[in-house]
Amino acid sequence: MTLTSLDYFASLVRQDDSIPLFESALTLGQDFYPEMDFAEQEVELDLLAQKLRLRLPSDASQIQKLRMLNHFFFQEMAFAGNINNYYDPDNSYIHRVIATRRGIPISLAVVYIELAQQVGLDMKGVSFPGHFLMKLSVQSGEIVLDPMNGSSLSREELEERLEPYLERQQEHDFGDELPLGAYLRAAHPREILARMLRNLKAIFMESQRWQQVLDVQERLVILLPEEITEKRDRGLARANLGLPQAALEDLEAYLALRPHADDAQNLREMLPDLRDALRKPN
Repeated sequence: MTLTSLDYFASLVRQDDSIPLFESALTLGQDFYPEMDFAEQEVELDLLAQKLRLRLPSDASQIQKLRMLNHFFFQEMAFAGNINNYYDPDNSYIHRVIATRRGIPISLAVVYIELAQQVGLDMKGVSFPGHFLMKLSVQSGEIVLDPMNGSSLSREELEERLEPYLERQQEHDFGDELPLGAYLRAAHPREILARMLRNLKAIFMESQRWQQVLDVQERLVILLPEEITEKRDRGLARANLGLPQAALEDLEAYLALRPHADDAQNLREMLPDLRDALRKPN
C-alpha cells in the first residue's frame, strides 16, 4: 500500500516528542511540487553539513562553530532573505530555498537549524512576533540570531522589534504585557510547521487560490487536530471549490463546537446553499 503525501506527513507529525523538523518542513512542498525527490534534498543538506564539519577543529567551542556556520551559510553559500519577492510561495518550500538560496526568516531558519544540529549546535527556533528568530544557549547565556543575515540581536534590539506588537496588543486589550523572555522560548516543531503553513495559507487566500488553500488546510487539520478553526477554514476552501458535502461536514463540525462564535451566523447562512448544491443532479 502506497502512502499518500498526507499520510506521510501525518506519520511524521504524530508524536510530539519525535517530529523531525527538517523532513516535515520539506514535505510541505509536495503539494505544489509532487515530483520533488526527498532523498536528493536530504543528501544535499547532509553534504553541506559534512563540508562544514571537515573544517571545524576537533576542539572547536560552540562560539567557534557558530561563527564558522554563519560564515558558511550567509557568506559562502549566500543564503539570504528574498526581499524582492517576499510573498512568493517558493520562499516557504524548503527544497526551493535550498536551490535558490533565498527564503523568508522561518524557512531560512529551518535549513540553518538542520545544519547547526548536524555540526553539534543545539540551535532552536523562536516564534517571535512578526519575524522568526533562532537561539543558541551557551555558558554565558543565550545568543539570539536573525535568520535573514545571522546577526546577533541585543536585548535592546529585541525589545525594539517587540514594541509594535505590544502596542497593537494594548490597543486591542489582549491582557497583561509579558516579559521579553516569554517571546524567546524555544518553538516546538509543531508550532514551527503551523507557522509555515499559515504563511502559505495567507498568501493563497489573498490570491483566492482555493486548491492551494485546501492543500494547506489538509495539512493544518492533521497537524493541529484540536484547532477547530482549521477545520472551518478547510470547509470554506472546500465550499469555494464546489465540494458541498465535504464543506458541510467541516462547517457543521465547527458550528457544533462554536455555536456562538463571531462568524457563526455568516457560516449558518452558507449552509442552505451547500445543501441545495447536494440535491442538484450532477
